[in-house]
Amino acid sequence: MAKRDYYEALGLAKNASDEDIKKAYRKLAMKYHPDRNPDSHEAEEKFKEAKEAYEILSDPQKRDAYDRYGHAGVDPNAGMGGAGGAGFGDVFGDIFGDIFGGGGGGGGRRGGGPQVFRGADLRYRLDITLEQAAKGMETEIRVPSWENCDVCHGSGAKPGTEPTTCHTCHGAGAVRMQQGFFSVQQTCPTCHGTGKEIKDPCTACDGVGRKRKNKTLQVKIPAGIDDGMRIRSGSNGEPGVNGGPAGDLYVEISIKEHSIFKRDGDDLHCEVPLPFVTATLGGDLEVPTLGGKGEITVPEGTQSGKVFRLRGKGIKGIRASYPGDLYCHVVVETPIRLSDEQKALLRQFETSLNDGGDRHSPKNKSWTDRVKDFFS
Repeated sequence: MAKRDYYEALGLAKNASDEDIKKAYRKLAMKYHPDRNPDSHEAEEKFKEAKEAYEILSDPQKRDAYDRYGHAGVDPNAGMGGAGGAGFGDVFGDIFGDIFGGGGGGGGRRGGGPQVFRGADLRYRLDITLEQAAKGMETEIRVPSWENCDVCHGSGAKPGTEPTTCHTCHGAGAVRMQQGFFSVQQTCPTCHGTGKEIKDPCTACDGVGRKRKNKTLQVKIPAGIDDGMRIRSGSNGEPGVNGGPAGDLYVEISIKEHSIFKRDGDDLHCEVPLPFVTATLGGDLEVPTLGGKGEITVPEGTQSGKVFRLRGKGIKGIRASYPGDLYCHVVVETPIRLSDEQKALLRQFETSLNDGGDRHSPKNKSWTDRVKDFFS
């Protein structure tokens, strides 16, 4: 049965920190330890799986090999130099590679020298405000990367020594064997595809030849970008292996919740409190827009829930020719904390409304009639 991905086994993402790995392992070890589950074979297997994953991912050199080559990079029995054989998919993959003259997308060239691998893509989440999304911006971000070790200058060998040609693959980076009429090829288990062996590894980088670092990049956010959109920064992902191309960096945009506006495509919506007197008598009402202040004219007798549209006061999307609109949803505000005098004036006002009949409250009259019909 195929092994699960080590990160998946610990419930982590591939960019998990060393501390995250340690915490995840401790949690699983406490949960599935055989002493706590004496009669559970399933718990025992999960404990072993978590322990194996932790042993690999907590070791920087092993983790780097696993990140680049998967289980084959940390299991010497996975290659042809060991006892294990290739899987059915590996066999046919090699046949098609021989027929059509090339390897698959993940690996590099076959047979002619060390295998070349493209670097992994990276994802970076960038939180911005609605105003920044509408206007666009330029910003700096810091992303994890690698740089050549300044002690061994990228060779991985201790200063004064040099890497030697791999004795297993003789510098090819891959080993091949014949199984019947099948020709099977896999990454060399000794050098992991580099074609070189390091007898005396550099102590500064543990023989990896590279060190982790953070690099600063300039990112331009186009005006009108929306939540969830991605910006591709070519070749700013993880570097390739053995001269392979670097991966890409994808900056994923996350727009923070705004205190006033809600975005719907290129349109904006906001809720505007409407004073009781203005709703009754009508008048001009000042409203906010992303570009400053705006104004709407409220007609006499405006009810709560009425929507006013301000054309062109929304956001101009990346692919839009014109900006969207701003929709103001008015909510009539009921006065509170009235004085005795104000309450008395309101009761007089209510009496005058009742004397006027139904013409002052047409909706109330209609609703009352529907209620009577319902109960009759």
